[in-house]
Amino acid sequence: MGEETLHRLATTLAKLRQKIQQIRDRKEPIGEENTKAALVDPLLAALGWNVEEIDEVCREYRRKARDNPVDYALFLLRSPCLFVEAKPLDRNLDDRKWITQTVNYANVVGVEWCVLTNGDEYRLYNAHAPVDVEEKLFRSIRISQSGQDQCIVDTLALLSKEEMAENSINVHWKSHFVDRKVKAAVDDLFRNEDRGLLRLLGSKATGLRPADIRSSLQRAIIKVEFPLISAPTARRDVKQPERAKGMGKGSSGRQPAKFEATLVDLIRAGLVHPPVALERQYKGVRLQATVEQDGMIVFDGKRYDSLSTAGGMARKSVVGAPSGKPYPQTNGWTFWKYRDAGSGKLTDLDSLRHKYLRSRTS
Repeated sequence: MGEETLHRLATTLAKLRQKIQQIRDRKEPIGEENTKAALVDPLLAALGWNVEEIDEVCREYRRKARDNPVDYALFLLRSPCLFVEAKPLDRNLDDRKWITQTVNYANVVGVEWCVLTNGDEYRLYNAHAPVDVEEKLFRSIRISQSGQDQCIVDTLALLSKEEMAENSINVHWKSHFVDRKVKAAVDDLFRNEDRGLLRLLGSKATGLRPADIRSSLQRAIIKVEFPLISAPTARRDVKQPERAKGMGKGSSGRQPAKFEATLVDLIRAGLVHPPVALERQYKGVRLQATVEQDGMIVFDGKRYDSLSTAGGMARKSVVGAPSGKPYPQTNGWTFWKYRDAGSGKLTDLDSLRHKYLRSRTS
């Protein structure tokens, strides 16, 4: 996703958050048509769709005259690639009838991806997935939800005209689908005290009886979680794991994927051992955060999926947010510091990232 589109999306999301809050403060329902005009249309435009071109964004689309219309059909090369069904702001989207109607119609027409929204919440469904309708859900986000900026941007970016043309969403769906099955299988192993698992643990933890291992598993709280994977094209400028520097003159400014690193990468490589206390002295204020086991960063009681988002929110708590942006843009790798166990000195996380990158390229 290009930097211009990404900046436009971030700016639009900030405006939509403000507009949603203003509407809610009035405590008056705005209806479906106003929801589409005030909240959905601006987002589609920010994602690169020409909302004024009916060959690209067709409203009240029917494949056949007798079909029930879908609110939006988005076209690439004159073929529908994405359906969007809208409901009034704050309408509960849990109604299975709406989900089934939207997903089934997309499946019949041959459109793989569809979205159900109320102008704030966006639910992305894979209509072609060979599973029950609830399991077709890929991601769900709320524009108004604080502390989830990275997830919101990454998810909605997959619906941009550019990313839909690249079919990026299908790449991420495959990972999501596989991860979900692996999680279910692992959960089942522990929940049902699989005999094979007991034997395996017994071979690793010598001297323990199966009954001891079984009792231990009953006391354990075991969670299997996977970090959100985002398209590299959607992670150039806003609230993202920053790219390695030092690309040299004449560079386009875009690092190949193999030179990128995330906090989760550093944790898996054993360079970061959560929980890790982070701190920063900023304009006379001591700011503190914590890196958790899953790579999330906790600042002021809220969890963020990016060092930069957490850093931006930390700076916002001191100096406020710049005009048109939810918080000051921040390089989290150089902003946050941790105390090195060996030297006892405060060191920025960028040094660990470069160490990781050198190990990948050596």
